[in-house]
Amino acid sequence: MAHDVDRLPPFNRWLPFLTLFNKEILRFLRVASQTLITPIITASLYLFVFGATLGDRISVLEGFSYAQFVIPGLILMGVINNSFANTASSLFMSRYLGNVVDLLVTPITPPQFIMAYTLAAMLRGLAVGCAVWAISTVFAGLPWVHPGAAIVMATLASFLFAQFGLIVAIIANDFDALSMYTNFLILPLIYLGGVFYPISILPPLWAKLSHLNPLFYLIDGFRHAILGVGDLSFVVAFGVVAAMATALFSIAALLIGKGYRLRS
Repeated sequence: MAHDVDRLPPFNRWLPFLTLFNKEILRFLRVASQTLITPIITASLYLFVFGATLGDRISVLEGFSYAQFVIPGLILMGVINNSFANTASSLFMSRYLGNVVDLLVTPITPPQFIMAYTLAAMLRGLAVGCAVWAISTVFAGLPWVHPGAAIVMATLASFLFAQFGLIVAIIANDFDALSMYTNFLILPLIYLGGVFYPISILPPLWAKLSHLNPLFYLIDGFRHAILGVGDLSFVVAFGVVAAMATALFSIAALLIGKGYRLRS
């Protein structure tokens, strides 16, 4: 990756970043039926099942309907899946087609390279999350006890999985390996992370094992910020998520800075 960006005039230093960022936004907007509409429809089906059919009939958290309990998890699931999918699919396709080599010879720094992909992925992930929340208002209202904390947690979640998507795109050898991370890692961790049930109702052994699931801290922290209650304090959940986001960003920066598997 070219490192002579400091020789450029101030505005031109950011021109490659802005161009790549714009390209990434246009890429997912061009196929909005797949990148935005499809995940929104999928989330709407979840909302119908758990909101219209079960929402007022069962309760797993005192003082809240089941719909209110499950909606924060569904919002975050949309954010996570789409943030990951955007960076993973885009960078992997660039590797697969060989045009990522063209980016490596442009005057763009590794942090700019990462943030162009990351910000576009966050935009897609948070857009889907906002759409899921808007649709959820038909089924149940949320108290939004700490709206600022909820926004911070959702933003961190999208940033974290955008980094994970970059890493997976670099180390994956083919399309099967790429989909494997979604189907056999992310989705199971989401479902076992407390989207549909509170960890506190599990037997003690399973409850302790759930604390090893990194997605548990994301989901519980986001739900805690919205409902005001959770299995953990928000500070603990935020600290764990921030640490994971920092670690994944560092790994992505290291791999991209060295051009690992990007030139072949």
